[in-house]
Amino acid sequence: MNHHLVLATLLLSVPAWAQAPKVKPPPPVPPPLPPMAYALEDAFGGLTFSQPLGIVSANGNKDRLFVVEKTGRIQVVTKLDQAVPEKRLFADFIERPDGKLDDKGECGVLGLAFHPQFARNGQFFVAYSLRIGNQLHQRVSRLQVSPNDPQQADMASEQPLITQLDPASNHNGGDLHFGPDGFLYISVGDGGGGNDTFDNGRFINKGFHAAILRIDVDKKPGSLPPNPHPAIARDASGAAFYAVPADNPFIGVTSHHGEKLDPATVRTEIWAAGLRNVWRFSFDPPTGRLFAGDVGQNLYEEVDLIVKGGDYGWSHREGLHAFELGPGKDIPPAVFKPIDPIFEYPRTTGLSITGGYVYHGTKFPEFSKAYLCADYAFGRIIALRDKNAKWEHEIIAVEMGIAGIGVDPRNGELLFANLGKGSVMRLRKL
Repeated sequence: MNHHLVLATLLLSVPAWAQAPKVKPPPPVPPPLPPMAYALEDAFGGLTFSQPLGIVSANGNKDRLFVVEKTGRIQVVTKLDQAVPEKRLFADFIERPDGKLDDKGECGVLGLAFHPQFARNGQFFVAYSLRIGNQLHQRVSRLQVSPNDPQQADMASEQPLITQLDPASNHNGGDLHFGPDGFLYISVGDGGGGNDTFDNGRFINKGFHAAILRIDVDKKPGSLPPNPHPAIARDASGAAFYAVPADNPFIGVTSHHGEKLDPATVRTEIWAAGLRNVWRFSFDPPTGRLFAGDVGQNLYEEVDLIVKGGDYGWSHREGLHAFELGPGKDIPPAVFKPIDPIFEYPRTTGLSITGGYVYHGTKFPEFSKAYLCADYAFGRIIALRDKNAKWEHEIIAVEMGIAGIGVDPRNGELLFANLGKGSVMRLRKL
């Protein structure tokens, strides 16, 4: 049984984001904490949403926000300076021409990113879960804003890029961000189940799994076509609707973890591998660093700094610790040199990390340049500070159910999507 689901039922009556451990499950009530100096409060005057898990703005646009609802819709919020901002439907993914949204468990509408040139080309990208027939898929699509209404998506414009058959409903990743290089980065989970059931975590030549991808949605000169895979949508001439940047790290590789590979089978879209289920990642604009929260299996949650070609260890390792895979799989190859997380915490203090952002607001100068993230199940709001390459952590507030963190485009303050309460929240000092 999914202990997150049990805990979420007790606390929030909504599903959560990780699998049942093989060891004794943690208690259903978090251990006590000292009094906090901060708390979260409603940010939009009581405006509510249906299981929000993403807060996104379009590049350069400071007067509106988009809230991703797990249950199938994206709402646009305008007039942000009013006591109660206005909300209207921007996009609806519940019914698609070839299938129906699956929003059960860890499925749903999972991610949204606006093209860096959105003001000019009107393009945005969405990750969501889709039942085609009776089979579950995870899809990444490109869409256009309506030419007649900038507050409305043109749903007929959808062009799928990747539609990956999914063997289980959990570990779907689904976060999307454009990097400072103009390429689209996508988090994908290990295929689900528990304990790397489908043996995807240690490979780069199976499918779109256990990684952060990097693709060129503009097909710039010099970028390459992706290697064949049935998940890739193609036009009438057989060309994919995206390309692979020529400097992606796994192009042309002939081995991984000491095993020989045919480079024509490698998923060259992969930017970093060995990630179990990155639930929210973000770029820090001043530094270009890429932070990711990777949900653990049995004992540890982790935060990683993602680098080009990085191997983060799953499923030979969970956090900094060897992971027990089973007979014949436990011993990593001699060439196995995973990158250490910058922070991990045990499942006695939290059960499911929600990756966040580096703080660049002005309201709380004490958090300047700190990375703020959350634990969905136990409610810890955590600040990480880089102290001479050693990351120190502080629990600054408690709010259960935080499934996504975003940035207020007006002032750089952080906003928190509370999936259980259906609200967008902000930090306040007590």
